[in-house]
Amino acid sequence: MKVIVGLGNPGKEYEKTRHNAGFMVVDGLADKLNIDINTKKHKALIGVGHYQGQKIMLVKPQTYMNLSGETVGEIVRYYDLDLDDLLIVSDDLDSEIGVIRIRLKGSSGGQNGIKSIINHLGTQEFNRLKIGIGKSSIIKTVDYVLGKMDDGVAIDRGIACAYSFAIGTDIMKIMNEFNRKD
Repeated sequence: MKVIVGLGNPGKEYEKTRHNAGFMVVDGLADKLNIDINTKKHKALIGVGHYQGQKIMLVKPQTYMNLSGETVGEIVRYYDLDLDDLLIVSDDLDSEIGVIRIRLKGSSGGQNGIKSIINHLGTQEFNRLKIGIGKSSIIKTVDYVLGKMDDGVAIDRGIACAYSFAIGTDIMKIMNEFNRKD
């Protein structure tokens, strides 16, 4: 089973914000795979489906960004999930707008949702898809990440990347395809 977790904050006021890039990618992938994300379990909204012979779980934690590890840790333990089958999708302030990067491991880079996941899994070695949202030199970081996102290109590329992961494409092939600027 492939598990793809989009990080974000629940609630109407956070919809389409930069910090919810992970939710937007998972929602787009759910549409593409015809998976309904409507089951409440593991402190999250979850959808499970099958596509091209692969069982896929799409997850949107409802714990708010900074506590995302509660959901991820619970899912990994409950399903005895191999971390190679897990992909975390989040926003990334340190990447330019529109750039996406897939990484196999690494620090949180200051992203509090990733920091929480590292704490709950006890390792930094899990796949992540980082959606570049850029930085602002004039807007406070908290206001910037909670501002509306207007770059659909990054989300579309993120959906394509997550789709490749979901159907079982080799992770190195995915990295070669998506870890570049277009």
